[in-house]
Amino acid sequence: MGRAVEETNRRMLRARDAMDRAYAQPLDVAALARIAHVSQAHFTRTFRATFGETPHRYLQRRRVERAMFLLRETESSVTDICYQVGFGSLGTFSRTFREIVGRSPRAYRRDAATTGVPTCFTMAWTRPSA
Repeated sequence: MGRAVEETNRRMLRARDAMDRAYAQPLDVAALARIAHVSQAHFTRTFRATFGETPHRYLQRRRVERAMFLLRETESSVTDICYQVGFGSLGTFSRTFREIVGRSPRAYRRDAATTGVPTCFTMAWTRPSA
């Protein structure tokens, strides 16, 4: 692997790590591109080539993963969880959650409550795929 490829990968990892840390904050492509020290268009293309999904989709998936945990482990309302993980509207949250998980947030919570399986297994088996 050449130096240029390594440097590009480091830059993309830096931006992805920022998304992992601040998933609940409003993040846009411009801010992430600045973190990676590249243009917005180059960032989007390179991120997708490196990780197999767009930055927006990656961020949505991270937010849904966190919401899944909160739905299983807390009694917070779906609306509260929606805003805690960084979604701006309940409709967008519910639609995105259903696209990624295959069930509505309420159905996911109901089904998760009846399983009685240790959390480590639940997390491994229910992690949304890209």
